[in-house]
Amino acid sequence: MQNTALKSQETVHEHEYGEHLERKLKTRHLSMIAIGGTIGTGLFLASGTTIHDAGPGGALAAYIIAGIMVYFIMGSLGEMASFIPISGSFSTYTSRFVDPALGFAVGWNYWYNNAIIFALELSASSLIMKYWFPDAPGIIWSAIFLILIFGLNVLSVKGYGESEFWFSLIKVATILIFIVVGLLMIFGILKGHTGGFENFTKGEAPFKGGLLSIFSVFMVVGFAFQGTELVGITAGESENPEKNLPKAVKQIFWRILLFYVIAIFIIGCLISYTDPQLLSADLENIAVSPFTLVFENAGLAFAAAAMNAVILTSVLSAGNSTLYAASRVLWVLAEEGKAPSFLKKVNKGGVPIYALYMSTLVGMLCFLTSLFGDGTVYSWLLNAAGLAGYISWLSISVTHYRFRKAYVAQGKDFKDLPYKAKWFPLGPILATVLCLIAMLGTNYGAFIGSKVDWYGILVSYIGLPLFLMGYLGYKIVNKTKMVPLKEADFRRD
Repeated sequence: MQNTALKSQETVHEHEYGEHLERKLKTRHLSMIAIGGTIGTGLFLASGTTIHDAGPGGALAAYIIAGIMVYFIMGSLGEMASFIPISGSFSTYTSRFVDPALGFAVGWNYWYNNAIIFALELSASSLIMKYWFPDAPGIIWSAIFLILIFGLNVLSVKGYGESEFWFSLIKVATILIFIVVGLLMIFGILKGHTGGFENFTKGEAPFKGGLLSIFSVFMVVGFAFQGTELVGITAGESENPEKNLPKAVKQIFWRILLFYVIAIFIIGCLISYTDPQLLSADLENIAVSPFTLVFENAGLAFAAAAMNAVILTSVLSAGNSTLYAASRVLWVLAEEGKAPSFLKKVNKGGVPIYALYMSTLVGMLCFLTSLFGDGTVYSWLLNAAGLAGYISWLSISVTHYRFRKAYVAQGKDFKDLPYKAKWFPLGPILATVLCLIAMLGTNYGAFIGSKVDWYGILVSYIGLPLFLMGYLGYKIVNKTKMVPLKEADFRRD
């Protein structure tokens, strides 16, 4: 046990093929990656729609429920990743503790999820730049940001970590300023608001539409939280993961509370849910982001331009992270024989270079489908990626349940776990149930109308049959079975 523990703390993560990823992500990188993964356009823009649709109380309830789900999921991932710190972690854990076929499906599911979202972020960047350069062709900006993000990833993992540190720092500073300004307005200290909490209670508020409306926005809110699992993906390239991963996971609860729950509460107090501008907040209309509206009401005239810059930072951060995650998951699939062997190649900087090329190429092709034709292919790809995040979270919860059961079955000592997830087994069970609710309810409206919208159902749930095809195909070809608890693999290298 001591030998494997020491080996996992070495600066290089070695594998039987001689290729390795380097442990260059420092504590500050890991902490900011944990924060940055939870802050993006889902908060800066989509938060207004959730308040409009469910009322301030309904939106707040949805963010709290989703936050609880994410907290337990990250606790599960933190326990496994700190004990077995490997890159591309949760697909490997699923193979070891549940079923290799499920691990295969989860890995490829997470890869195409990130490759497609990378394409989405390239599209989004061009829309944001129209704010300053309305006449410039959008594809130019997308190409520039593609080169920038690829460059940050191709040099070394430290380049990714350093850029993500600064991207996240900008987002965190913005939200902290927003919270201070918002509280000053609520308590009548700063102009722009009469003070008090009247918007939280007037009309149908705080819960517009009752329980069903909370359920309807829960799907959007859940997507806003996706990216938190990046901390687990970075485990194999982190300095001293046994110590630093638990630190990052322990702080997630407070980050969810501060950056989401308090921010949503402030928006609900300062902007009426009936304000039609809340429905107009998108990448082409930054001026009506709830954050922009609050800053402008406080008398900050430069708010729209500043928030446009912050949202651009969020998009670049998301693109940076998704390309990193896609390349690492593809590399580990190749290491495990579940992807072509040439993808195992690692350059001198410790970057899985061919996996990075492949992920970038697929992202570019997906992006081009949004430019040529009617965009149908791109829309279907995005819908396939939509469910992929929830499938990944679901796999983490299920795998952690099996991990803990196997740990006990093999007579291992709980003192050897660098981090223990709270409230086991309630945590992973609750997270599993909430994930299933979110997945099955992605487009519940297609079922409850006067006529079932079969096309809407197909488009919304296309990711599910793709996942099942991968799982069943691998299972049939390789004749895999569920891993017996006493045979589960706890190797840490």
